[in-house]
Amino acid sequence: MKMNIVDVVKDYIRFPGISADPNARQGIADTCGFLAALLEKAGARAEIVPTAGNPVVVGRVNAGRADLPHVIVYGHYDVQPVDPLELWETPPFEPCLRDGKIFGRGAADNRGPHAVSVVALANLLERRPDLPLRVTFVFEGEEEIGSGSFPQFLREHAAELSEADFVLLSDTESPAADKIAITIGLRGVVGLELRLEGPNADLHSGIYGGAVYNPLQALAEICASLHNPDGSVNVPGFYDGMRPPADWEREELKRLPQTDETLKAFLGVDALHCLPGYDGAEAVRFAPTLEFNGMGGGYLGEGSKTIVPAGAFAKITCRLVPGMDPADVFEKVAAAIRARVPAGVRASIERMQSCPPYYVCPPNRPNSDPEMNPALARAFEAAHAVVTELFGNPPIYTRDGGSIGIIEAFRKICGLNALMIGLFLPDSRIHSPNENADVALLEKGVKAYEAIYEKIAAR
Repeated sequence: MKMNIVDVVKDYIRFPGISADPNARQGIADTCGFLAALLEKAGARAEIVPTAGNPVVVGRVNAGRADLPHVIVYGHYDVQPVDPLELWETPPFEPCLRDGKIFGRGAADNRGPHAVSVVALANLLERRPDLPLRVTFVFEGEEEIGSGSFPQFLREHAAELSEADFVLLSDTESPAADKIAITIGLRGVVGLELRLEGPNADLHSGIYGGAVYNPLQALAEICASLHNPDGSVNVPGFYDGMRPPADWEREELKRLPQTDETLKAFLGVDALHCLPGYDGAEAVRFAPTLEFNGMGGGYLGEGSKTIVPAGAFAKITCRLVPGMDPADVFEKVAAAIRARVPAGVRASIERMQSCPPYYVCPPNRPNSDPEMNPALARAFEAAHAVVTELFGNPPIYTRDGGSIGIIEAFRKICGLNALMIGLFLPDSRIHSPNENADVALLEKGVKAYEAIYEKIAAR
């Protein structure tokens, strides 16, 4: 059944599916129902698979045909919370078309991009109902909260999924509508929460101040000690094993329509603070980090309350690059913190989210894997040819600074690497009010996916 991507995305946006909201169970169920029906209309056999968390929606085309090239198409139907609601120009679950964009929660992350993959196959099957390609759509509902149930789903279905040649997805960014990125790497992440406890209650700062170590002071001193003046991380062994980017990758970044000056202007800052030896574009892709995501303690209300607080906290995440292990980095950072806790203050450190970095080198590069799955190599070559023809420029092969933990899970559990094609833009405002997807990019994305499917089927 032929489909229109704009109509599909508009319909899809109307279904709330906020995985972080414990009261969104009905919205999740309704979203799964819509997605399963969409897959059926596209020509797939759909199934809603229960998990310990939110269901996984699976669609199968030519299931069981071991003689055909087999592609897994991944996406996630869950979306971020919409707060602050007052900053939305139009309601987040009421799609709005304006200025060549579709506005609504999930338009770019990730409903619009993975709807492209469904619409493209539907339109291709309309032309070629005997298409010699096996496709398994796997759409999960917990990506925005860490994909907690998804690895178990992969383990339970590993016998089927491991038969595939590779994973195809669009959950990454491209720098411009005519400069499409093929993402070949993702930074890993490990998070921790540091809590410091001092006196057994908040104290009057006049009566007791100067006699006890203020936990907020201790927190500030510890956090400040975790970086050197040049911006590097001051944790013994933090950079051990880190693999630097290949020379061709650094050359590839020069094709980005971005300089340090344009990056500063886009971010609204007057200076960048990068790891020595890296410019802004390189730092967010190739360099590991230690970031403070939140901290607090004491009185935070209006006016003044003169206390020495009983405790303080900080939330920290480290982004990791190939060669770094989340468990190892956590232990090193935790050890460094414990060694810097002053007497009179007690520390507890809890490990939070975690996933390893991911990297796959495309074919015909100095560091390409000579044992790469031939079907994946052909898919890279097909994507290169299709993107070049449709968008007027060859794709930019780059790493993404974010983390998509399930990509490494696919490799670890099912032995599969991924081809990632960016179908949202820097101004798509993912995770923010007024999230949007570029209509022309989605429409070209459908044509690109059709052509890639067809080239993969042709072997």
